[in-house]
Amino acid sequence: MTRFESHQRKINKPAEVIFTFLSDFNNFRQAIPADKVEDWISDSDTCSFSVKGVGKVALRMMERTPYKLIKIVNDKGTKHEFKVWFQLKQIDASDTRIRIILDAKLPAMVKMVAKKPLQKFVTTLIDQIADGFNNQASV
Repeated sequence: MTRFESHQRKINKPAEVIFTFLSDFNNFRQAIPADKVEDWISDSDTCSFSVKGVGKVALRMMERTPYKLIKIVNDKGTKHEFKVWFQLKQIDASDTRIRIILDAKLPAMVKMVAKKPLQKFVTTLIDQIADGFNNQASV
């Protein structure tokens, strides 16, 4: 597995608020760049979509540890095996730290091509989530 880790971000909300939002795939559409994703379908536990230039992606919630951890894995129909973790650590009521970790099982040739875009994806996603919460947007 190849690991892609985001930087840690501070969100000015309690961990419960962030966890509740991230625990439901119906909310994820707001955090994914609209220009990169098509054919979004979701319920609280699963979602699928197409990424321009990459193909179909299907996800399912694997584990939810209230207010601390959310684990997501690929679902049927996705080419490559991967896992995504959202780690939350509440410092106080208006200070929760969040980090995203993506572990992907990639063939050597795919890894060479995908390494930079996947790191950028993790970095962009953490920033969009944190900025959305901190700017009082709908995220």
